[in-house]
Amino acid sequence: MSQDLGVWGRAPSPVQAEQSSAALSSVPPFPPKYRASGLLMHVTSLPSPYGIGDLGSSAFTWVDRLHDAGQSWWQALPLGPTGYGNSPYQSLSSFAGNALLISPGCLVADGLLQAGDCESHFPADVVDYESVIPFKQRLLETAWTNFEAGERKDLRPVYEEFCAQQTHWLEDYALFRALKARYHGAYYLEWPAELVQRHPDALAKARRELASPIDQVRFAQFLLIRQADQLKERAHAKGIGLIGDLPFFVSPDSSDVWANPELFLLDEQRRPRFVAGVPPDYFSAQGQLWGNPIYNWDALRATGYQWCIDRLRALLAHVDVIRLDHFRGFAAAWHVPAGAQTAQTGKWAPGPGAGFFQAVQKELGRLPFIAEDLGLITPDVQALRDQFQVPGTRVLQFAFDGHADNPYLPHNFVSNAVVYTGTHDNATTREWYEDLPDYQRQNLWGYLKRAPGEGAEAAPALLRLAWSSAAALSIAPLQDLLNLGRGSRMNVPGRADGNWGWRCPEDMLSAVAFEWLRELTKDSARSVGPGVPRPSGLIEAVS
Repeated sequence: MSQDLGVWGRAPSPVQAEQSSAALSSVPPFPPKYRASGLLMHVTSLPSPYGIGDLGSSAFTWVDRLHDAGQSWWQALPLGPTGYGNSPYQSLSSFAGNALLISPGCLVADGLLQAGDCESHFPADVVDYESVIPFKQRLLETAWTNFEAGERKDLRPVYEEFCAQQTHWLEDYALFRALKARYHGAYYLEWPAELVQRHPDALAKARRELASPIDQVRFAQFLLIRQADQLKERAHAKGIGLIGDLPFFVSPDSSDVWANPELFLLDEQRRPRFVAGVPPDYFSAQGQLWGNPIYNWDALRATGYQWCIDRLRALLAHVDVIRLDHFRGFAAAWHVPAGAQTAQTGKWAPGPGAGFFQAVQKELGRLPFIAEDLGLITPDVQALRDQFQVPGTRVLQFAFDGHADNPYLPHNFVSNAVVYTGTHDNATTREWYEDLPDYQRQNLWGYLKRAPGEGAEAAPALLRLAWSSAAALSIAPLQDLLNLGRGSRMNVPGRADGNWGWRCPEDMLSAVAFEWLRELTKDSARSVGPGVPRPSGLIEAVS
């Protein structure tokens, strides 16, 4: 195995070294043959008596459980406020957090709520968003009322300092949410024209009329970020790194687009001229039509990509490494004319390329990224990824088509990669196996050099394969560790409804499964748990 540099990087070839020496000059080296592992579970899936997982005690307990199982990383999905379909990939803001993740238990401990305020009866295995959203809104309104009445006066200067420091995004976001509530959740393009066009007089009037709900939005963000900071501190104390997730595109109905129309390809009415998607692929025969507006890369480039860098910086305040969703969009993205019925009519258009990462490196001094380089990956995408030594993604569920050169087969891995059994977009491995054609089942067991097994054996087999691979980091969704089957999937790409609701009840978190994981991690030389010296690693280098 070659010497590792950068973010789990390989030593570059002479050509790559010449291309990227400036970009990598300030990135510290990491230990050779870095090996670690972790689990993927979104915060909303954590056990909680309040209808949805949050950043409170169950998140702290989850961090402790990862630590005790010898894991190094917790990966979650995007943490922004969700809009259409409750998708974390359609956030109402790139800078704000999802207020649904605020822990009522922590607010009780802070003296901003009473225990009686939080009495609730929710299902333990699914997020009922229609019930959870008004419940959480009521609790946050009560907390704000108590704060305004003088509870926790010691937090007032901290809150005011937060508002002052975050003005560059918080003011637009708070006004956007207050206006959205005034207009009953309508898409912002359906608001009065003077608000859509952001006429200064109209905005000033709205700020006066909506002062109270604007303050409540600000306060919710303060509470959320305070809790996120406490969780990150706990994770680091336990040796757990946090992997965040940044969508490449932003939601069309977001404060991002409303407040920064010049950064997107919009027409005079502020409607997208093109929308994002992907051509036909593994997930969809007609491609996927996402509907997100397309960036005006010329305008962003002229500012040194400052808005994009601010977006990265905001997330890195709460996580250690960012999974760059749809990494291929930095090389080229699929642009579909607005109004098209499917994504089949789109075309590839160039992204920002190397200049973007050079600007990020200059501003942040590092590139703490994982590339989600799935789908139709062309040589230009691979070259961009490798130029900056960003680890790529390997998914074992894609590996067994019978082709020896399949990049998802472990014998084709480089060390500078992150291997997954499956992702949030895949079926659980047990369900995947049950739906596999016979020839792919045979390919799987043949690759493992063992007799064919049953469906219950597929997930443990893929975990062993991932953990034993050459990839620097191996990650499995919690569903695969628990060997869950049909009905436990987080998302079906291309399906508008019924996603993002899966939760894990406390009694499902089997101690036997985590003990098995601890032993697997130790046997695979990935363990950094109790009694195992932790190398000078990624958290120390990027924090």
